Amino acid sequence: MVPISNLLILAAILFAIGVIGVLIRRNAIVIFMSIELMLNSVNLTLVVLAKQLQSLDGQIFMLFVMTVAAAEVAVGLALIISAYRLRATVHVDEINLLRG
Repeated sequence: MVPISNLLILAAILFAIGVIGVLIRRNAIVIFMSIELMLNSVNLTLVVLAKQLQSLDGQIFMLFVMTVAAAEVAVGLALIISAYRLRATVHVDEINLLRG
């Protein structure tokens, strides 16, 4: 049995890696993967705390987070593909569609 503190530390490390990935990288696909990493670390935290507190609330909320993540991926990848077709790049610095 893995102690709860180790799992929470793992979730915090994964979340930090995701934040660093979003802040440092300029590739839109890598940014999406970093966001997914952050969402999965939150899911890990929810499941661990739900198990610790003997409650199903965290696990149910984790399902909602997974649903939002799936929708985010579908919409996000559609936007990336559209931007790639228009600009032939996925670097967020080079995609300036909203600038006037």
